[in-house]
Amino acid sequence: MSTKTAIRGAMLTFKKDPFFHDMSECMVYESDAIVVMEDGKIVQAGAASQILPTLGDVPVKAYTDSIIVPGFIDSHVHYPQTEMIAAYGEQLIDWLNNYTFIAEQGFASKDHAAEVAEVFIKEQFRNGVTSSTVYCTIFPQSVDALFEEAAKHNMRVMAGKVCMDRNAPPELLDTAQRAYDESKALIQKWHKNGRAEYVITPRFIPTSTPEQMEAVGALAMEFPDTLIQSHVSENVNEVAWVKELCPEAQDYTDAYAKYGLLRDRAIYGHGIHLTERELNVFSETGTAIAHCPTSNFFLGSGCLNVKKLKNADRPVRIGLATDLGAGTSFSILQTMNEAYKAAQMNNAPYSSLHAFYLASRGTAEALRLSDKIGSIEPGMEADLAVINLKSTPIIDYRMRYAKSLEEVLFIQMTLADDRAIAATYVAGKEVYAAQ
Repeated sequence: MSTKTAIRGAMLTFKKDPFFHDMSECMVYESDAIVVMEDGKIVQAGAASQILPTLGDVPVKAYTDSIIVPGFIDSHVHYPQTEMIAAYGEQLIDWLNNYTFIAEQGFASKDHAAEVAEVFIKEQFRNGVTSSTVYCTIFPQSVDALFEEAAKHNMRVMAGKVCMDRNAPPELLDTAQRAYDESKALIQKWHKNGRAEYVITPRFIPTSTPEQMEAVGALAMEFPDTLIQSHVSENVNEVAWVKELCPEAQDYTDAYAKYGLLRDRAIYGHGIHLTERELNVFSETGTAIAHCPTSNFFLGSGCLNVKKLKNADRPVRIGLATDLGAGTSFSILQTMNEAYKAAQMNNAPYSSLHAFYLASRGTAEALRLSDKIGSIEPGMEADLAVINLKSTPIIDYRMRYAKSLEEVLFIQMTLADDRAIAATYVAGKEVYAAQ
């Protein structure tokens, strides 16, 4: 028996990319809105004055001093690193060897993987994250554990088994054939099973031999509607290492392109040091970048220039991402905060409205999922976050002096964190409510 439910409050969503269109064409804001949900979908969304008379006895939950936004989407995150978030830095390669590769060995145990998956998804909900693109480990059971936990909540999760056959501890290496066989079995088990999507996941060029990259490329050709994820051009030493490992490639991007791994549904973490030639390839192939600012600052990798990627002559799609556990927060609000600082370091800042676009519809567009998630409108999946605009004493005080929606949102993305999430809805069901 389907049951309608509804929530009421201010509402913000986007129809287009404000980096390329006037904000007035992109933004939809209602100071008093109602969102009606049924069978996991949004069935009505708009001004309360218009929708309220049509609801009959449908219960309406009202949120005051709050704003309803599309559920945040995290486009690049490593759930096995939940247990090692806030591990003392070093830079990328040392950090992988000293922390990541040690932690990931524990995921040979399905029980351990299931425990971490439960903590990870609970934390995402506490932070208003309703969908994410996730790296598991080389162990297929780590993928099963995550998808099983997500399925309990009917959560849209995109995830994959990491493929690695060199430059990592022996306990974390598969082979070209194993990577192909295990990934294919997981695709057949999980891809489009409910709201699950499989992601073909070579970790990055340094940890996959040419033979494994060929196997991964064959898999990508066999399953053209799966996402692909990996890392590119995060750290200058990593870029130099790839040049040594792949002397025949023009650059880091070319090292992936030769295996057919750049395409419409591919997303690569970081991309900080990409050349103009590489950005043209990303644009031509429809490949997206996951912007991971807290991780980039934490590991000293650099500052991605979002506006450089958002160039009308060769636009590159961008998703926002926490990149746990080098990323230092599950909070997309805090991720927006750090993204703003990265933009400032490039002398190319953008508004809070642009940031909220990136965290919702922008990331959905990067993942080619904007027909399903990332916006509040009838027919979309009912994934929502409710932000309490007065979540701490200092935010409450600061809000007295806010003169515009843009300022209100800037205060939230600068000062707020998980405490600001009043509620999270996944497929129309409340999965988190602040106490």
